[in-house]
Amino acid sequence: MTTISLTIDDKRIEVPEGTTVLDAAKGLGVSVPALCHMDLAGIGFHSSNASCRLCVVEVEGRGNLAPACTTKVCENMVVKTHTPRVLNARRVNLELLLSDHPKDCLSCAKAGACELQDLAANMGIRQISFEGEFSTHEKDTSSFSIVREPDKCVMCRRCENICREVQGVGVLTAVNRGFDSVVVTAFDRDITETNCTFCGQCVAVCPTGALSEKDETSKVIRALADPSKKVVVQVAPAIRTALGECFGMKPGTLVTGKLAAALRRLEFDYVFDTDFAADLTIMEEASELLSRITKFLGGDKGVKLPILTSCCPAWVNHLEKQFPDLLEYPSSAKSPMQMFGAIAKSYLAEKIEVKREEMVVVSVMPCVAKKAECAREELAVDGNPDVDITITTRELAALIKRFNIDFHSLPEEDFDAPLGESTGAAVIFGTTGGVIEAAARSAYEFHTGKTLENVEFNTLRGFEGIREATIDFDGTQIRLGIAHGLKNARTLMEQIRRGESAYHAIEVMACPGGCIGGGGQPFHKGDEAIIRARQKAIYTEDAGKTLRKSHENPYIQELYEKYLGKPLGEKAHKLLHTHYIDRSKKKTPKC
Repeated sequence: MTTISLTIDDKRIEVPEGTTVLDAAKGLGVSVPALCHMDLAGIGFHSSNASCRLCVVEVEGRGNLAPACTTKVCENMVVKTHTPRVLNARRVNLELLLSDHPKDCLSCAKAGACELQDLAANMGIRQISFEGEFSTHEKDTSSFSIVREPDKCVMCRRCENICREVQGVGVLTAVNRGFDSVVVTAFDRDITETNCTFCGQCVAVCPTGALSEKDETSKVIRALADPSKKVVVQVAPAIRTALGECFGMKPGTLVTGKLAAALRRLEFDYVFDTDFAADLTIMEEASELLSRITKFLGGDKGVKLPILTSCCPAWVNHLEKQFPDLLEYPSSAKSPMQMFGAIAKSYLAEKIEVKREEMVVVSVMPCVAKKAECAREELAVDGNPDVDITITTRELAALIKRFNIDFHSLPEEDFDAPLGESTGAAVIFGTTGGVIEAAARSAYEFHTGKTLENVEFNTLRGFEGIREATIDFDGTQIRLGIAHGLKNARTLMEQIRRGESAYHAIEVMACPGGCIGGGGQPFHKGDEAIIRARQKAIYTEDAGKTLRKSHENPYIQELYEKYLGKPLGEKAHKLLHTHYIDRSKKKTPKC
């Protein structure tokens, strides 16, 4: 590999050819501000538009200041990142952005996490030198998941780039020029009238409040304050690896016990773990996988293979809108969140002698698409939803702070039984490759009748956008595919559409890294190291579990013996399975 030697702020550094000045400066620990830059190298995504011009630097021998995010290094280049000329130019550029930005910082959804606000503070901007006309655009609150406020857009175009380049959806785009330029949907339609999957990656990377999740914390507080309701909470596996970041902990810090304790301090009546329902999902999904494969190997060519996982609501939205001809391929199993809601409002409600309508199920998810998922009409009984309210990791952190709970001093507590007990297989649902690995652990023993000694399928793990592996089920070769990021999923779906897919099963997660990189997690700002740290924590918790196969969960076994019958049975199918809808020509329901 060819390397380049250069000097940045009087410090010598050697970097690979093709490196940008911005990345070279990071290698020296030199902080250069940037709004439009974002890098997720693990999935091949790099975004720099040089549009914000906040990363300008002086390069010896050049008259004009150079944007560090797009300027490539060259041999013996001499760079100055913090000269008076540079600092003045950055300040002017930032003041120009602020001059056309709303001043409602106190009530903004991104208050305290706004990169524009942080930059203004760091540059010591206390007043705006440029005052004049403001650009105005309609606020879009049409969806259950995402709120769009184009007035707060700074044209960094991160959202546009991640929606197009990582997700392959292309809902957002820059329009107009100069003062009138803004990032909006095509024809500035409501987001519910587009192919948006509500994955929330645009929200995750937006540096301001132009994109945010629909806040439902007030609904949670009202439910908790209602003495006529039993309020049940469930927490997704990816929450425990990221929530600590909202309280100053390092990315990847496991806070499982403190999480359970915090939810009790919020005065939920029952505190459960969605991991229980993830184990339940594997019972149904692994059984469905083996059923289809057995029929196929027996000569039934009408069987739809590969079977596709159905846990990710953004992926399901994408499938329904973009691939309506392939709706027979995904597993009919509901997502763990929805399975939990269905069991809570039937099995649990009967046990504690509470009417369905008197129970409120609150879900804490790493995902904003889950807000839209729980509003789907088919996931309700007589209009009463299986899951009533969904909040994100960020919303839960806000609630904990609002209730004046000292998160750091909380003791380690367990989730409530029986819907809080789970296995390691359920924990790994939170990362890319985890669902298919969990299914393989159980499907192997279902198929062979033998004990699987080594439960870690390392060939299924990783961070590449598309991965594949072949698992030997005692002589039967099962070919598995994995994709995270919807653009990668599209590649695999096109293979199925052309009749060229060689897989028996495919796992798809919409977000980079899976749920750990979800749109509702603490903002990673394009830092791949944060997502990788969360992934490592997921596997650490799995490794520390006594039980690591879903079908070994004694509470799952009891649920089938006393209530559901058998996997794929009549009652299990009624409560735990769903169907999919051709939404290619239909608008998404508005809230």
